[in-house]
Amino acid sequence: MSPTSPVTVVPGAQPFSADGGRIGVLLSHGFTGSPASMIPWGKHLADEGFSVRVPRLPGHGTTWKDMNRTRWEDWYAELDTALTDLQSHCDKVVVAGLSMGGCLALRLAQQRPGDVDALSLVNPAINLARFDVKLVPALQWLVPAMPGIGNDIKKAGGDEVGYDKTPLKALASQLKMWKDVRANLNKVTQPLILFRSDDDHVVDITSKDLILAGVSSDVKEFVELKDSYHVATLDNDAPKIFERTSAFIAEHVGKISD
Repeated sequence: MSPTSPVTVVPGAQPFSADGGRIGVLLSHGFTGSPASMIPWGKHLADEGFSVRVPRLPGHGTTWKDMNRTRWEDWYAELDTALTDLQSHCDKVVVAGLSMGGCLALRLAQQRPGDVDALSLVNPAINLARFDVKLVPALQWLVPAMPGIGNDIKKAGGDEVGYDKTPLKALASQLKMWKDVRANLNKVTQPLILFRSDDDHVVDITSKDLILAGVSSDVKEFVELKDSYHVATLDNDAPKIFERTSAFIAEHVGKISD
């Protein structure tokens, strides 16, 4: 595929945008996922009066082979552009992310501290304790992909419209971003709410512990999710995530009617 070839986005993976009030929320999906995992949350926020952006990260929502030609800088650039766009409509912006989206949100907070007013992270990923992760930098040159990690959802019928394979060159790039974000956690000063599922079959507890111990935020709220797996934004605890985040924004950023 050449750089100018049209990209065919699979049904359900299209981005979402809504212009509302002067408080905006930027939502990022995770690695090999798609906007489908965040759009119900985005629509909930839009119904409450927020301005909302749910971008599709490059290489996602098409084919895993497309994704293997992208790198973390591409995904971050897309989110960075979406933040700038949202700022043109809003006085304050909250960034929310699922899994790798949480890592991207943290990096935005590190790189653009004056432009990010709060963070909401759901099962954020900045580390994995699994031994085989250490082999990825070498494995990426031997095999193109491993089995997928998508749709870790307890609730029947959930679909994040992700890939059934994990592209290894893209994964190796994500590991580099994790290292960068971990090294700069102390630069995060914004109010932060972090949700974590008790039963997450994708991201282990080390990410949560590193984030809460490493950020410099005065406000750090942790919420345990007892009835969801990794893609909690589409799972049984989704209403809890949506409602607690809106309350957190009202308390620490401002009310939508302000």
